[in-house]
Amino acid sequence: MSLKRLTFLWILTTLSVFLFAIFMGILMRLNQANLIELAPNIFYSLMSAHGLLMAGVWFVMSMAGVNYLMSKYTDPPILTNAFAYVMTLSGALLLIFSLLLGGEHPGWYFLYPLPFYTKGAGWSLPLFILSLTFLGLGWFVWSLAMLFSILRKYSLSSALAWSALFGKKSDTPPFILITTVTLIGVIACLIAGVILLILFYLQYFFGVKSDALLAKNLTFLFGHTLVNEMLYFGIATLYELFPLLVGKPPYKIKGYVALAWNAVLLIVLLAYFHHLYMDFVQPLPFQFIGQIASWVAPIPAAAVTIFTVLTTVYGSGLRWNLAMSLFFLGTLFWAIGGIGAILDATIMNNFVLHNTLWVPAHFHTYNLLGNVLFSLAFITWFIRENAGEFSPPKLLLPMYIVGGTGFVFMFYLGGAFSVMRRVDKYPDFIHVGPTLAFWGAGFALLVFISSAIFLIYSLSKSLKIMRE
Repeated sequence: MSLKRLTFLWILTTLSVFLFAIFMGILMRLNQANLIELAPNIFYSLMSAHGLLMAGVWFVMSMAGVNYLMSKYTDPPILTNAFAYVMTLSGALLLIFSLLLGGEHPGWYFLYPLPFYTKGAGWSLPLFILSLTFLGLGWFVWSLAMLFSILRKYSLSSALAWSALFGKKSDTPPFILITTVTLIGVIACLIAGVILLILFYLQYFFGVKSDALLAKNLTFLFGHTLVNEMLYFGIATLYELFPLLVGKPPYKIKGYVALAWNAVLLIVLLAYFHHLYMDFVQPLPFQFIGQIASWVAPIPAAAVTIFTVLTTVYGSGLRWNLAMSLFFLGTLFWAIGGIGAILDATIMNNFVLHNTLWVPAHFHTYNLLGNVLFSLAFITWFIRENAGEFSPPKLLLPMYIVGGTGFVFMFYLGGAFSVMRRVDKYPDFIHVGPTLAFWGAGFALLVFISSAIFLIYSLSKSLKIMRE
């Protein structure tokens, strides 16, 4: 199968799973609004499936986009790409079976020891662990293949543009620099995920219990890093495609760009410590590292990218199209979500916000309105490039943005009113909770409709792309 057809399969699969996951999210908010009645176990199974599918499917979509664009600079892996597709599809199906049919409900980051205390069917726990193994193995092999593909043409120092750090000229494209940085981070966090899975297997088969603090560190080193790295894949596509869409020359590596992304390589692996502020047994120096890394993390990647995008657009007099708008808005909401994350990652704020809806507010902002928009921008460009035309209704983007911003704003309001997260029903004294949930579900419906229209228009190009 050609890389083009394989990429289009990723697109159709991602958009279909996205709709399914949105539907589950709407059900959860309707339940919290007291408009439907879900049993608690079903609610938490939906919550687990919604979070894992959303994070997983947009991670692989961002990888598929980068893999496709790599063909301009090196030979992108196709066999491991196809292997990852099969493993992802198999893992997702096993995951759905274990969570929705087997009744597993460990939460979307399956924090140890929750998977071993759920009340699902007897077969659902090993199926759940097996599904994570399928997903992790497919992604690990694919990531290694992509990194080796780059290193066959560029030395590591060249791929990371180290010469630019010392004021020398670098011919490395920014796309290669950002992709290399991101792949190294992805491989590191997947190794943490592999160790965590080994611990799960040891407990399930041999009764060997794990150290809870070690398991939590591994969980967030894996999960927190992965969701950040998929954003960086989106940024890599932006650096490659945005100047092309705007009609300007390709971006070049400058010293501050090289410095920023090399700093990301280390900082992103340390920021996850802010998830463990509440763990009093965590060594104190790690808490300081987490605090400092959380403050510093947005500066290199976000500040440099925002500056780059604004200087590209300012005074250009360009005529906006869908792909350009998606990239620009994705950058804007990535910044807004990042500010929300920094506020939450500040220790004194975290004592107040940690268990409130502020947390889903900020990560939905930079995922639903950041990372997803970057991938939709790539998809728009990809279909137009390969099918000659892609013109969904102009109302689609405003509908998605109104739905997305309204949806996350209900979460932010919930955080401001100290409405708790991770509950299927709000206690009677949380009067504002059901109201915010109702409006959240309504805004999410706009996202669902606009995404369904986007999928239908993508499907309309299937014959043209798949038969060539």
